[in-house]
Amino acid sequence: MHSFKVKDIMVPLADYATVSQDADLYQAVRALKEAQAAFSQKPYMHRAVLVYDDKNRIVGKLGMVDLIRGLEPGYKKIDLEKFASLGYGSHFTRSALEDYRLWREPLDEICRRSFRIRVKNIMYTPSKGEYVDHEAGLDEAMHQLVIGHHQSLLVTKNKEIVGILRLTDVFNEICSAIEACRPDPTEK
Repeated sequence: MHSFKVKDIMVPLADYATVSQDADLYQAVRALKEAQAAFSQKPYMHRAVLVYDDKNRIVGKLGMVDLIRGLEPGYKKIDLEKFASLGYGSHFTRSALEDYRLWREPLDEICRRSFRIRVKNIMYTPSKGEYVDHEAGLDEAMHQLVIGHHQSLLVTKNKEIVGILRLTDVFNEICSAIEACRPDPTEK
């Protein structure tokens, strides 16, 4: 995997959905839909929006779970990390849904909130382990994705973010390499 570099597989920043941290959730959804439409040559659509600050630096990501969680203010009352780490079953999950009165309103009412919700209040801020240099080998990037359970890594060049490396693209490269392999007739 040393022959592949991150820059060979990454999606350039110009091809990815971006939005200001001061944008509302509706604007973020529109940016994502527009980027997906323009990126039709790839088999998988974008699943997140990269968020930039007032100096045009990428400072966060807004993924599918962030967006959904952001629509329901009741999640602010729940320690989600502790909840997830305890591994409760479906009974407890349903109980929490009732106890915290989550998702009580009709979807059209909930969606109207999108105009009042600022991206900066619900975005995810990547950790140090979610960045990879564009010259890094695919082996290094795969290791980061696996160890960190990440769906993507932000790709840097001279400390500036230049793209995103998606797990789905790495997976496709691996599958293509496996398909191209010929079995060794001496191995059983």
